[in-house]
Amino acid sequence: MKKLLLATLLGCAVVGSAQTLPKIALKPVLAKLTDERPVWMSEAPDGSGRLFVVYQSGKILVAKKGSDGADAKEFFNIEDRQPNMENECGLLSLAFHPGFATNQLFYVYYNQKNPANQNSKPLNFPLRSVISEFRVSAADADKADIKSERIVLEVQQPFGNHKGGQVSFGPDGYLYLGLGDGGAADDPFNSGQNVATLLAKILRLDVNTRTEEAFGNRKQHLEYGIPRDNPFVKEPNMGDRGARKEIYALGLRNPWRFSWDAKTGAMWCGDVGQNLWEEVDLIVKGGNYGWNVRESAHHFKPGPDGAKYIEPVMEYPHQPKLQAQALFPDHEIGISVTGGYVYRGKQFPTLDGIYIYADYGNGTFFGFRYDEAAQKVTAHGRLLKQPDNICSFAQDADGELYALMQSGKIMQITAE
Repeated sequence: MKKLLLATLLGCAVVGSAQTLPKIALKPVLAKLTDERPVWMSEAPDGSGRLFVVYQSGKILVAKKGSDGADAKEFFNIEDRQPNMENECGLLSLAFHPGFATNQLFYVYYNQKNPANQNSKPLNFPLRSVISEFRVSAADADKADIKSERIVLEVQQPFGNHKGGQVSFGPDGYLYLGLGDGGAADDPFNSGQNVATLLAKILRLDVNTRTEEAFGNRKQHLEYGIPRDNPFVKEPNMGDRGARKEIYALGLRNPWRFSWDAKTGAMWCGDVGQNLWEEVDLIVKGGNYGWNVRESAHHFKPGPDGAKYIEPVMEYPHQPKLQAQALFPDHEIGISVTGGYVYRGKQFPTLDGIYIYADYGNGTFFGFRYDEAAQKVTAHGRLLKQPDNICSFAQDADGELYALMQSGKIMQITAE
């Protein structure tokens, strides 16, 4: 997410000509939940019909799907750890273990300040991102056991923005983690193309195993395993100095929400741009999406001759004068993409197969259809314009989609 610095964009959007998609409408759900900045929502994969709403401040509320939220309970709370010390920090997502119904394990991503005079060496970064495993209380299914925390991974962070912040289990049962480039602007540490850092990457971890790696006369114990087909798994062990075997894809500036198509398994990601371009990518194992040599499909910094980068499936600019240079010149402008989902629910068959995404800043919902065999977008356009900032999307166990607004509203996406 970005702060709203370009308010003038709200009044100068150009309507795209490729308006072949159905329009959507928003239906309020869980209306009694009014806290600001809900940034994630998941349905527990145990058949209980419970929705878990994650708030950036550090808490998670649980409410029954279909209710107004008046009976919501506090499931999890780490507000006293102050994870939201910067605009883009906080408690940012939740992932239930695929075996949650029996093992009661879940995973969260949050941010922390490093203790004074104990910052990470050798760069002394002031912050860190924490990915932790917790267990549900044995005494209360609607309460987390905070004392059960097992830290799976900590990633040192140089600045307070570009945290990515999503953890989700993929169809393969592995835990995926999206991390931004560490923040500030222009990727000052050149993390995007550096495979010795976990920043600006999507990672893939096996939380069901542990790993001990030897390099030289040193050993490193990891609280997770490395999937055997990760792209860099055969690279020599060099600790933090060599290619990180956790990496699944690279060259992402700030991946703000990724998802899998429930029908095809395709992995989609919204990657927030710098000053000019926003993009949606089709993520593949080992894919390099170009940051910081490119911003979306356009030059940003010099890179090696002949290097190959994967083109975005969709992009749009921040300024009307750039529309002619875009892959889709009729796409409206915006300032910060929020990645979404391919609709595969049953309530609204006209939406089937549409990837629904949005612009956080101008409140516009967009969509496109993508032909995977032909590898091209076959239709795209605006689905809805509304005034709220769109923090995130959610998908329930039935494939129905929701939008989470910065104001605190939670809205089901319906066909108009």
